[in-house]
Amino acid sequence: MGGSGSKSKGFWPFSGSGNGDDAAKDGNEQSLARVRSFPGATPFVFTRRSSMYFDEDGDLAHEFYEETIVTKNGRKRAKLKRVQKNLTPQGIVQLDFPCIHVDFPVILCEA
Repeated sequence: MGGSGSKSKGFWPFSGSGNGDDAAKDGNEQSLARVRSFPGATPFVFTRRSSMYFDEDGDLAHEFYEETIVTKNGRKRAKLKRVQKNLTPQGIVQLDFPCIHVDFPVILCEA
């Protein structure tokens, strides 16, 4: 599960300064104090990469199919063939409302 890639070493906007005293802090104290240490870092996500594509006609969809006629044993049969060429990704889209980042290390609700 997961697979977010946050376990690799390097810059992670929600982590502390990397000093040994971060481990000594109480769990409640380190919740938003770490995020405030990076003024540019925010726990919210405002955009995402779209999973939809444009075809040659400008239609937008997740998948495109074309109908092909197959003749088998003298019978004509219509079959759908998936189109994978000449598709353009939609790109980055704005979210309607911000979401919380997957790697945000704060417990929001403990039931």
